[in-house]
Amino acid sequence: MSRSGDKTQQPKRRFHIPTAEEMEKRRVEAEQLLSNTNIQIDMSTSILKLQHPVDNTPSETAGNSTNSAQSTTTAAARVSLTPATGASPTPTATRAPLTPAKQAPRAYTQMVQVNELQRGNPLLSSIRNVRWTYSNTIIPDFEVGRSSCILYLSIKYHRLHPEYISQRIEALGRSYTTRVLLVYMDTDDSKVPLREINKVALMGDMTLLLAWSLDEAGRYVETLKAYEHKQPDIIRERVEDSYVGRLNSFLTSIRSVNKTDVLTLASNFKSMDKVARATVEELAMCPGIGELKAQRIYKAFNDPFVLPLNE
Repeated sequence: MSRSGDKTQQPKRRFHIPTAEEMEKRRVEAEQLLSNTNIQIDMSTSILKLQHPVDNTPSETAGNSTNSAQSTTTAAARVSLTPATGASPTPTATRAPLTPAKQAPRAYTQMVQVNELQRGNPLLSSIRNVRWTYSNTIIPDFEVGRSSCILYLSIKYHRLHPEYISQRIEALGRSYTTRVLLVYMDTDDSKVPLREINKVALMGDMTLLLAWSLDEAGRYVETLKAYEHKQPDIIRERVEDSYVGRLNSFLTSIRSVNKTDVLTLASNFKSMDKVARATVEELAMCPGIGELKAQRIYKAFNDPFVLPLNE
């Protein structure tokens, strides 16, 4: 028993339970904080209006739309400051993905353009590895690129119409950079007509290609299309810049002449001009160069490029 004068000992609390006065005090502080935040938002909106003045003369409809948009923005800002407990966050607006601009179809550059004049040509059945389509807007027989074209001719047709290829080259003009004259050798006796075609191609700035079958002619068309954008470095001859390198490249093109023979000729004749003017006997006197090799060197400098017409 405790004495009546002693105070009763209160049990110690494990956690703090706020009283009604403390709860009211915290509510007042929260309202003051919220009102201060809204004042700051209104002030920032006013500053933005001063920095970007709006013309007051527009129509009443436009003014009402602007005021409603500003009111909606302010209201949304105020609501976002005090989200409800347990409420899901407001979804943000996502920008729609940009649709890529439509590009021009590339089918034209990927297909061989065939002139309507070649409809029914058996050569078309031999073009299998590249796509092709007919066109009535091109001048050449085949267009294998923006600056590449092909004119097709057979020896039999040239014998019947010798003026045909000259007219086609004249109509072609200077429209293309790479100009190919593809000739189908469909006859055995083609020596004379081929010489005429070669002359016409040379005067018309055409590159002459010969095909002994339709399949070979078709492969020429396919290859020219496949290598439309290729550089000529892979087939270009690499010649050394030095004089000895060019001398070796030139003389070794003669059959059975090697680099040792080139050094022997250079040490004995001292210049290319003297080698070209030397006789067979003078060439054969050089060590390592026999009678047969001397005759080949002599013919390389003295035989004509074009054979006489009577041969």
